[in-house]
Parts: sequence; C-alpha cells; structure tokens
Amino acid sequence: MAVQLYRCGATWVKLSGHPCWRVQKALDEAGIDYEIVKGPGRRSRRDEIVRLSGQRSYPVIVLEDGTVYREQSKDMAARIAAGKLLDQPPSAPTPSEAS
Repeated sequence: MAVQLYRCGATWVKLSGHPCWRVQKALDEAGIDYEIVKGPGRRSRRDEIVRLSGQRSYPVIVLEDGTVYREQSKDMAARIAAGKLLDQPPSAPTPSEAS
C-alpha cells in the first residue's frame, strides 16, 4: 500500500491557503508517491476520517505501515518539506481518546 492522502473531493482547488492542497503540494514537491482518497465534503459524513484520526478534519495521511498522521495542514506541509514525514510522525488519537 502506498501513502494515502485523505482529502476533500475538491481536488480542483489549488489555492495556497486550502489545507488539502497545501499538503498535497508538499507531497508533490517532496517527490513522495501517494494515493488520493477523496472524502465527503460534509463533516457529518466523514465517519472514515473519524475512524482513522479521531476527528473530522482533512487532510489525513496514512503511511505505508498504517500509521495515521494528522496535524494542522501548515504543520503537516512543514514536516513533509523538512523530509520528516516518515520519521515517526505523531499518531492521531483513536476515536475513544479523542472524546
């Protein structure tokens, strides 16, 4: 399994302030192969994101070993740009821990 980027379905949005695009662009610039997993726009329908990360916000990255990574998009992009994505990123809380 490749790295997966869970993001909103608005893949056409390429604005620097858009959280999903910010992280996607950082992955592109770092040369990291990834698969886009488009999710629902409505927060109430993001059950898969909650299952993975314990919250309903995009973007979320799932690494090849199954580690789930979620922070604010600017922090995610900075970590990727620094070449530290695969260096034991903090795991997202499980849904029971997020409550």
